[in-house]
Amino acid sequence: MIGCMCIHGFTGAPFEVEPIAAYLREHTDWEIAVPTLPGHGESLALKGIEYSKWIQHAEDELERLSAKCDKVYVIGFSMGGLIASYLAVNHKVDRLILLSAAAYYVNPRQLLKDVREMLSDAFQGKLLKNEMFVRYSRKIKATPITATLQFRRLVGAVRPILNQVHVPTLIAQGESDGVVPPKSAEFLYRHIGTETKKLIYIKDSKHLICHCSENEKLFEEVLEFLENKGEDVKTS
Repeated sequence: MIGCMCIHGFTGAPFEVEPIAAYLREHTDWEIAVPTLPGHGESLALKGIEYSKWIQHAEDELERLSAKCDKVYVIGFSMGGLIASYLAVNHKVDRLILLSAAAYYVNPRQLLKDVREMLSDAFQGKLLKNEMFVRYSRKIKATPITATLQFRRLVGAVRPILNQVHVPTLIAQGESDGVVPPKSAEFLYRHIGTETKKLIYIKDSKHLICHCSENEKLFEEVLEFLENKGEDVKTS
């Protein structure tokens, strides 16, 4: 039996990865797990939670999945991609998918463009229909600075061990992502230790890559990679 865990991002919730989870449920008979990290979910309660708690929760979920499954794949979105990479280094993980993974964060040029669009919508009285405003205004108010520091510490702890990732890895990045810049995907591709890795870009995707207009194409790529159809891409 095959199991697959999908890990959401910082200040996020399962809805961020639910589209890929639903796609895999529809097209496979795999056991799919979508945990909610401590302090996350629809109501944020991040005060006083250290990043080790996020990792521990993911480890516990992975252990439960591994107890039922012969093979386990891990998909991580944004901060979840860093946690997924940690799991691949420290536990038995057969394949790894990194979606908009936050080895770096904040793409100034794209973020400025998004802010301009938000201001334009505000001027036209359409602010409440602006995706960026709706999704992030609540998070900004509910995220203590201590939680942001824990996120940064997590990134700092995982980046040095990326060269110890030796499982086949697919990296996907949106070209219009204002939160995680393309250089994050390039960094991951260069530094992940496996010889079997693939990097793809989704042209019109912003940060929530699983919700982009091209998500069906992305999900097909992910499933093909996980099922190992055809030859894996290997670096020289």
